[in-house]
Amino acid sequence: MGTAVSWPLTDNGYAVNLIGTHLDDAIIDSCKKDRFHPRLKRTIPNAVTPYHYNELGQGLQDAAFIVSGVNSNGVRWIGSALAPFVHKGARIIAVTKGLEAKADGMLVILPDVMRAQFPEQVRDAVSLAAIGGPCIAGELAGQRQSCVYFGSRELSTAKELREYFRTDYYHVWTTNDMRSLEIAVALKNAYALGVGIAAGMLQAAGGVDASGAYMHNLAAALFARGCREMHTLLLSQDADPEFAYSLPGAGDMYVTATGGRSVTLGRLIGTGMSYERALAEMTGETLEAAMVIQQMGKALPAMVSKGIVQKKDLPFMHFLVDLVVHQKPIDLRLDDFFQDVISE
Repeated sequence: MGTAVSWPLTDNGYAVNLIGTHLDDAIIDSCKKDRFHPRLKRTIPNAVTPYHYNELGQGLQDAAFIVSGVNSNGVRWIGSALAPFVHKGARIIAVTKGLEAKADGMLVILPDVMRAQFPEQVRDAVSLAAIGGPCIAGELAGQRQSCVYFGSRELSTAKELREYFRTDYYHVWTTNDMRSLEIAVALKNAYALGVGIAAGMLQAAGGVDASGAYMHNLAAALFARGCREMHTLLLSQDADPEFAYSLPGAGDMYVTATGGRSVTLGRLIGTGMSYERALAEMTGETLEAAMVIQQMGKALPAMVSKGIVQKKDLPFMHFLVDLVVHQKPIDLRLDDFFQDVISE
């Protein structure tokens, strides 16, 4: 996604410096030699200049703003890597989706994790923003229609950045509620993994039957439950529950559940694989959905013990934690899933 956003930027006439991490040498080599991005399987725009990580200072020189495209495991690393170069007034917008759990059950959004790595004298003078909404990198690079939010605690920053990116195919709305935005887009990865379990259960049952019966009913019920629990968790964090049902929540969960790493991991687990075995099947992939579930596994006990939520309010998330953290076999008790919203 860090590369994909260069399409709207260059379409708007801006030059982009594409800087790889220390793990991206092969990708940057390809971009330098053939101007071909092997993961996106596309030729990068002419206005994009690729740089290796050891050229970081050169690549950041005179940049109007920085896009952080690292995965959630790399947030502290990118904060430390950028620390010598950030200055008062710098603007950074992140595409990374994830959360960290505090001991008291409160959730920390990744832009704040990044900010903590900056020097104290500039930390509070750097404007951070984040992108959230249903947007697959390959579709954005293919200039397909996409709708997202840009969020920043300084609304003026989100609005200024929007003007760089907005095109007739990349539609951007802004919010100053970056925390709600980021919590929603992180949680949807976890619940999209859960939706993927239905496809795995279908596979384990022998696939579509002779009459064409899938397991769309189950997938839809899990999707709906995920939206409901995002609402509950946003409320528990003093965040806006409306994000559960808009682009960052339901919208992003839908596109994530149609394909990609999160839903693939869910499908493998749904076939009856343990999380550990499914993880081995996906060696080399960044599994941010699993990372979010692991963090929720840390947060939930404190949230329940402090009365922030009740265990019965989050049956789907507890189910996911049992699968990923405790590596228990599938025990999908659907009769418990909608007791809080439907009266018998």
